[in-house]
Amino acid sequence: MATGDEFPLPGSSYRGPAPHFARFRAGQPVVRLPAAGGGHAWLVTRYDDVRAVLDDHRFSRAASYAPEAPRFPGLFQAPPGMIISLDAPEHTRLRTLAAQAFSVQRIEAMRPRIRQLVDELADRADAEAVSAPVDLLGRFTFPLSLTVIAELLGVPHEDQERFSVWIRRFAAVDGPQDEAIAAREQLGEYMAGLVMSKTAEPGDDVLSALVRARIGDDRLDTGELIGLGYTLLGAGADSTACHLASSVLTLLAHHRDVWVRLGSHPEEVPAAVEELLRWVSLSTNDTTGLPRIALQDVEIAGVTIPAGDAVFVSITSANRDEAVFTSPDELDFARGGEHLAFGHGIHACLGALLARIELVTALEELTRRFPAARLAVPEQELRWQQADMNHRLAALPVDLHGKDF
Repeated sequence: MATGDEFPLPGSSYRGPAPHFARFRAGQPVVRLPAAGGGHAWLVTRYDDVRAVLDDHRFSRAASYAPEAPRFPGLFQAPPGMIISLDAPEHTRLRTLAAQAFSVQRIEAMRPRIRQLVDELADRADAEAVSAPVDLLGRFTFPLSLTVIAELLGVPHEDQERFSVWIRRFAAVDGPQDEAIAAREQLGEYMAGLVMSKTAEPGDDVLSALVRARIGDDRLDTGELIGLGYTLLGAGADSTACHLASSVLTLLAHHRDVWVRLGSHPEEVPAAVEELLRWVSLSTNDTTGLPRIALQDVEIAGVTIPAGDAVFVSITSANRDEAVFTSPDELDFARGGEHLAFGHGIHACLGALLARIELVTALEELTRRFPAARLAVPEQELRWQQADMNHRLAALPVDLHGKDF
């Protein structure tokens, strides 16, 4: 089964997974690869097989923290005890408690505030666009997602800039380890203080609701509250900002006709957002980045994965599966079908609805207000952060009114 390839695979970009994945889907949908740094990993690349692994309790997230579990230097691994690091029944308990606070009703109630933030950030960008191109990543996408999740958690406005720095350092998988550790400790200390303040004086925010959440006499302890705060803040701020920036880049660089059309047909934006969620590649290694350990020998697509081996599922590859999506490498803004951008199974993204609201609201406003927008530099001159778990632009300079400066 040797392929000559090594995991993580080179060649991934925001425009799609490494080219190896199409070859794997065609001939080796469940493939064993040597891993950089030693050992090996299994990659699962087809849509149906990815869903099967994500649904199968025999593939354990919690077991990846055992002393004997394989290690993958350079890949982000969430701290143990977080909701994304647990299996049932521990995960079920945390998810049930978290759902009481992160409810559909609470997220839907955020729509007016998200609209207000989008309008305010667009106003600011519009004012700056008079004299120079605007960095939409630094001035729009990241401030939007960070402010939304920080307000949901009840983080004071004056602390949000510090959070921004800590999150970036914590998520930098290839950056200085001392900075990542320090950022994690600073986030933990801050979240602990925030939990204490919400416990003493609850407010109308998600963290306060998490403090109040109950299943009978059961409640979240301080460590669990801190871990959920980590999860919501990190995933809610960084992933949404990166995806929105890459979506804007995709439209401006390759589909300006769609950008213009969406500006006058906002009813088409939700479908466009779903196709961009399918097509835009978020993860820098084309997988969820979080290993699962086979608790026993398990057969997937006719291949037996031995007990104790690590498995990575490629949602990016699954979303390009030819058996599910016609012409999957093409953007089809009228496409239907169920993508896996938010995962599947017990670990499906808790914040999917929030992300969708932010993405739709932002694209509605940006395309409506700035129909003449264009990249301020050639796409090949854009810089990407190399040491990051997500495909993240260093900046996205845009001439919002199509001017020549």
